[in-house]
Amino acid sequence: MLNHYPWWKWVVIALVIAPGLFFALPNLFGDDPGIQVRGARGFAIDSGDFSSVQALLEDRGIAIKGATLENSGMRLRFGTPETQLKARDLLQKEFGDRFTVALTLVPDTPSWLTGLAAKPMYLGLDLRGGVHFLMEVDMASVIHRAEERYVSDIRTTLREEKIRYKIVRRAPGGGIEVQLRDESQIKDARKAIDKGLPGLVLEEGSRESQTVLLIRLTESEIKELSEFALEQNITALRNRIDELGVAEPMVQRQGDRRIVVQLPGVQDTARAKRILGRTATLETMLVDEDHNIEVALAGKVPPGSRLYRFRDGRPILLKNRVLYSGDNIIDAAASIDSLSGGPVVSISLDAMGARINQRVTGENINKRMAVVYIEIRSRLKTDAEGSPIFDDEGNAVRIKERIEEVITAPVIRDQLGKRFQIEGLDSVVEARDLALLLRAGSLAAPVEIIEERTVGPSLGQSNINRGFQSVMIGLILVLVFMAIYYRIFGLLANLALTLNLALLIAVLSLLQATLTLPGVAGIVLTVGMAVDANVLIFERIREELRNGNSPQASIHSGYEKAFSTILDANVTTLIAALVLFNFGTGPIKGFAITLSIGIVTSLFTAIFFTRGLVNLIYGRRRLDRLRI
Repeated sequence: MLNHYPWWKWVVIALVIAPGLFFALPNLFGDDPGIQVRGARGFAIDSGDFSSVQALLEDRGIAIKGATLENSGMRLRFGTPETQLKARDLLQKEFGDRFTVALTLVPDTPSWLTGLAAKPMYLGLDLRGGVHFLMEVDMASVIHRAEERYVSDIRTTLREEKIRYKIVRRAPGGGIEVQLRDESQIKDARKAIDKGLPGLVLEEGSRESQTVLLIRLTESEIKELSEFALEQNITALRNRIDELGVAEPMVQRQGDRRIVVQLPGVQDTARAKRILGRTATLETMLVDEDHNIEVALAGKVPPGSRLYRFRDGRPILLKNRVLYSGDNIIDAAASIDSLSGGPVVSISLDAMGARINQRVTGENINKRMAVVYIEIRSRLKTDAEGSPIFDDEGNAVRIKERIEEVITAPVIRDQLGKRFQIEGLDSVVEARDLALLLRAGSLAAPVEIIEERTVGPSLGQSNINRGFQSVMIGLILVLVFMAIYYRIFGLLANLALTLNLALLIAVLSLLQATLTLPGVAGIVLTVGMAVDANVLIFERIREELRNGNSPQASIHSGYEKAFSTILDANVTTLIAALVLFNFGTGPIKGFAITLSIGIVTSLFTAIFFTRGLVNLIYGRRRLDRLRI
């Protein structure tokens, strides 16, 4: 028989359709305003905490629509955004020292579906609402820091080789300048530096009638430092986002110096911007108590020392040598000091930092050690009227500010080790933010937010509604056209097209892919492409009928002869979609993902499923004519 499916083909179709409809089902239930709660500073949320949170909310009259305990924390669902905000404020007040609380959207999927691993697909920033940052890494500061390190290393190398020098410093225009006391030792100095520091290029020059060594970093060294800074910044930003408690964030590299950060569902954008954009670290130095600070204030700062100021403006003279910095901090926690009642940050150091801290404090009992807070901020440059100033290319001009403040400079009363406390902070909020930044890891280089877009929840819902409308309008128009033009065959194609959309959504849900507006565009395009295969088949059947073939032979020939054309067209489109996915970024990838999945599902529904329906209706029958 020409048009008949064996039983195993129906089994295959059933094995595809049944799971597909099941995994697409969770997307029908929508989202509720919710709260995601995670443990802070290593605290784990257990069943006792879960019960305590629910009991607290119920005691305060805040109705919970649903609650789940997960490995990463707990999620609470509420009926209205107002209830969500009240619960957030209450939990932050009661558990702010142990939990991180973030506003989010929680799927309203029944527990029996989630228990069977059926989850809805994620919605992207443009559909869900949230904040988008485009951040640029200041690579000039990376080179500046590297040269500062090399200055210290070169001094050490020359001292070890008994080569006396007058000046070892960063040159004003970049690079390092070395001036020796005895010019005859230039060759020895070059040999020592080449041997100990291979990542440098050395050239001889003259300055004030004296021969000097001009040193700069190699191109490979600069590239390696830039790559490392970018990757470390991405890691640090991810850690900070984890501390903020954001669900499904995206931190992605763009080019050789930019980072894209998307935080879906975030509503407290001010705090997110403050935490992500700040480059904060700590440095510890000994106080210079051997020289008169009044002389330093008069402009005569002694060599090896530098003048700093406390937050209230009081001056203090510190020795230039950094004992250890934020890179040696492995944990930081904000708390209230039991004696003074003020906010403090408890610091835990790594093994190297602990050894340095133990040695330095042991050798300097009854002397002072200062903790310097360093932060680089960026602000818009404005004119006298407060309006932003733009450059020749139309970009807003920004000014970078380096803030260096001494937080505290206590007297060393005893030998310290791995742990110590920082006092002198202005508020509990500042202590928490500082602890978060130190705990998440300092940025390898300052980052500047050069683009910021905020998508509100209402706009996200509007995008969802418009995207859904576009899909439905396109689907309905195609269904009407197919039903009118191809009659019964058109109705069968419409059924396959509807199934194709369900399978596409099921695959996105199963993969836990993120659907964005470009992804919706890919779905709309899939609707047209999916029915295109049926149009080719039906037109081929019509042509066979016009050539005088029987209805059964025309159906068989239509599917057999159109298959190669359909396969070629879809494979070439799939290749283009894969290229878009590999070389595209962000929205382009979202479009390519839905298009690729749609091509695969449409091949199944348009060829195998519709032919099965046609065989079921017309197979094993004697036909005089076909309504097509």
